[in-house]
Amino acid sequence: MDAQSYMPIPPGIGMEENFFSLDDILLSHERLPCRTESAFPRLGFLEKSSETRDIPEGTKMEMPLWLAKGLYERKRRVVSVELPKVYREGWRTVFGADPAVVDLHKMGPYYYGLGSQMLHFDSPENTEIANTILQTFIGRFRRTMDSSQNAYNEDTSALVERLDCLERTLFKAGQSGLNSFQLWEKGRSSHLTASSLVINYRKRKITDLQA
Repeated sequence: MDAQSYMPIPPGIGMEENFFSLDDILLSHERLPCRTESAFPRLGFLEKSSETRDIPEGTKMEMPLWLAKGLYERKRRVVSVELPKVYREGWRTVFGADPAVVDLHKMGPYYYGLGSQMLHFDSPENTEIANTILQTFIGRFRRTMDSSQNAYNEDTSALVERLDCLERTLFKAGQSGLNSFQLWEKGRSSHLTASSLVINYRKRKITDLQA
């Protein structure tokens, strides 16, 4: 068995977050376009383009996801959050036509994760965003897994460079499964083992049942 100095912890599923996951930590630092709905006293230094002592109401600025979620309240609006362009209607139309042609990593390495987190904010477009994310994943999943199964012992950098981080994880899992199967076929492995994704999912289900 290969020893690992660090055991990767999978990110949360959907709108959930796993604060021990490096992927979720990086995701939480994705910047969102926001607009202040009230003045922020003595915080003008946070806005580089401002020379005032305070951040006035109506200021447009970017905030990391974790801060935007902390300041966003439905009852008392401190900030409002705008949709990143990749989740707006124009790009949703592109994804609806053919999601496989889009370079998701270029548009944002956490397309699925950030899109799921955007559902925390009260937007009238949430239903359309959720549906686009789901259909994009479905439309790209088969091609991603087919590619992972047909690239045995090959340079896969060109295949994965257009994938979102979730898709890269799935691609890696597919490659690992293929390699294990090839070793088993050649008699170099005593038995097949379940994927770490499956094991972690089972553990999460057991924890949910015990809660």
